[in-house]
Amino acid sequence: MTSSSPSSARAAEPTKPSSPPPFPWVGLIALAAGTFLSVTGEMIPTGLLPEMSTSLGVTESQVGLLVSVFAFTVVLSSTALIHLTRRVPRHALLVAVIVVLGVSTGLGALAPNYELLVATRVLGGLAHGVFWAVVGAYAGHLVPKEQLARAVSVTIAGGTLAFVLGVPLSTALGHALGWRLAFGVLAAAMLLGAVVVWWKLPPVGREESHAAASGATGRDPSIVPVAIVCIAVGVIMAGHYAFYTYIAPFLIGEVGVPAGQLSILLLVYGVAGAIGLILTGSVFARRATTGLFVALTVSAAMVSVLALSAGWLPGALVAFFLWGTAFGMLPPLMQTRLLHAASPRIRDTANAFYTTAFNTGIGGGSALGALLLAEIGLGVLPWVYVCLAVVATSLLAADVLRTRKRESV
Repeated sequence: MTSSSPSSARAAEPTKPSSPPPFPWVGLIALAAGTFLSVTGEMIPTGLLPEMSTSLGVTESQVGLLVSVFAFTVVLSSTALIHLTRRVPRHALLVAVIVVLGVSTGLGALAPNYELLVATRVLGGLAHGVFWAVVGAYAGHLVPKEQLARAVSVTIAGGTLAFVLGVPLSTALGHALGWRLAFGVLAAAMLLGAVVVWWKLPPVGREESHAAASGATGRDPSIVPVAIVCIAVGVIMAGHYAFYTYIAPFLIGEVGVPAGQLSILLLVYGVAGAIGLILTGSVFARRATTGLFVALTVSAAMVSVLALSAGWLPGALVAFFLWGTAFGMLPPLMQTRLLHAASPRIRDTANAFYTTAFNTGIGGGSALGALLLAEIGLGVLPWVYVCLAVVATSLLAADVLRTRKRESV
């Protein structure tokens, strides 16, 4: 009779399942802070169109085009800049681009004329594109796949909070003390935010390390679903920003909202978006596809009601709130869909293309809105939103059906 050795006895013992790593709340909240500042910087002109127009001696359409300039800079530069910075540690890169955002916003506050303000928006757009290409993948590197939706919801919460607090507070500050002071305060907050991100955000690896670890070569099979998500997000963002960029004159001129109450309504819209984010992380956390189609359908329906309710303030305000709730669900659900679709080895690149598509939609939408505002008027803008929402929904529905058909074979 042979006795088993201690080592063999240990080998025979059942292996305890490894517990999931603790959720990186601190790091994700730091990412959310960066997202809050970046989105506020991008959208700050939307609430200050009348003040900036008067101060700079240009039309409201030209001020609205500042959003287009910012977004098109992202479109033209983000993929190339991500390639050029692929060997730069992601942590250091995020800190650097937030600093550049702060500098560009501060220079915008000092710009003596419209042309120089446009130049500062170009500088900010360069940094913004890199920021968004990195931040989307960063959350995916911090957590395992089963925690992606939760991590993305926390990160995207910064963008939602920008609509809840950032844009409304900037609007109120600009109305009270001037748009330049609003830009200056935001610039100081961005520089402080860079310190917070440097201090609290843990470092992660880069895309190349994931590719090497997997030993993968050749064409990645997740390219097609990633491309469909990118196209769909570009279409829905085009519709949204064709309308939302000019929401201030629409609410004042078409709905009849007093100008002094505009910042309150923007705050309400942001609160509604926060409710949508909560719904995403709770009700639709395990049903992301269903949530995505619910959000698209409700947002299109409520914008239709808003357009038809122009002149009837109570109905328009209810539709405005529900639109904000539905749209608040879209960014985290689209980002989650992208991260699920993309393999780990192409997440950074996929997010660069996603950022390009996202900002192509923003820039194209705000430019389209400016053209339609000048040529036709405010009344057509919500219907552009509805039409493009239908197109985006159709693209995603076709992709879902294609995926299910392939999985059933």
